[in-house]
Amino acid sequence: MNLKQRISAFVQLGLFINRHVSNKQFISEIKLHEGLDKIIEVSHLHNNWFTPVNIKEAIINLSIFFDERSLVLFISEYKEKEPKTIALICAGNIPLVCFHDLLCILLTGNRVLIKLSSDDDILVPFFLKLLTHYDPDYESKIEFASGRLSNFDAIIATGSNNTASHLNYYFGKYPNIIRKSRTSIAILKGDESALDLNNLGKDIFQYFGLGCRNVSKLFVPKGYSFDLFFESIIGYGDVINNKKYGNNYDYYRAIYLLESISFLDNNFLILKESSDLHSPVGVIYFQYYDSEIDIVSYLNNNKENIQCIVGKNHIPFGYAQQPVITEFADKINTIEFLVNL
Repeated sequence: MNLKQRISAFVQLGLFINRHVSNKQFISEIKLHEGLDKIIEVSHLHNNWFTPVNIKEAIINLSIFFDERSLVLFISEYKEKEPKTIALICAGNIPLVCFHDLLCILLTGNRVLIKLSSDDDILVPFFLKLLTHYDPDYESKIEFASGRLSNFDAIIATGSNNTASHLNYYFGKYPNIIRKSRTSIAILKGDESALDLNNLGKDIFQYFGLGCRNVSKLFVPKGYSFDLFFESIIGYGDVINNKKYGNNYDYYRAIYLLESISFLDNNFLILKESSDLHSPVGVIYFQYYDSEIDIVSYLNNNKENIQCIVGKNHIPFGYAQQPVITEFADKINTIEFLVNL
């Protein structure tokens, strides 16, 4: 497969997604669209965090990567090397979260050996099957691992901080990208509009806050009132009807009440003052600041744990979960890693 072929298949996959979400389906592809609808339904039954709405949002965000011009610019400056086999240990916290890595591996002409997460082992195979539908040559480039990983040249893996230490122990001898837990923060100035704060709600609640790009902590100026914030996010209140989210919310609310820990609450989100970074589902930490120096100091001390920053002069409110194709997880350029093996 040459580069033009590899790009073309992803472009066709993106166009299929666009036709699906816009209901402008080709008659010749009706069975494929029906299959995708069924896969979304089954994936939700398999993992209740993966609601149909969240899956469709993930698919739409993914299709943006598959724009032909973007793909050409993304890969064209790199020289091709002899193909290698790359093991990929996938996360499953949000739908199709491993697909950017898959795109990088396959676009560079390498083979991929995939170890799926049990939380997302339905959607990923379906979309890879679609990819091979548009170019059967990809079939020889994709293999799923059911047991122990073996016979590979390099590895890309994403997991928790505890998992990462185990991955380093077992796979540290291979060229690797091993990612740990990260999360994202929002910096408020105090002059945000209701629309800004409503968009911030998307950064908090999309995928129930399970992604590393979801905001789990707010920096707010000293004396900040959360009244407008709570008013602006009221439209996200349906999250409480998800059993898993609701159980998390109820659990932490009960714990904080029992331990007489102060918090703010709007019946579907808890705001708790804390210098910690990673908040549990249903809870957002906040921290007051006196000056920009306080924020800069915190960011420097926690840069290895922060995925992205939302706010004015940073990622716009509402766009945390819509990275462009050149935004690499943990700021490690996956393409450079692959072509330099």
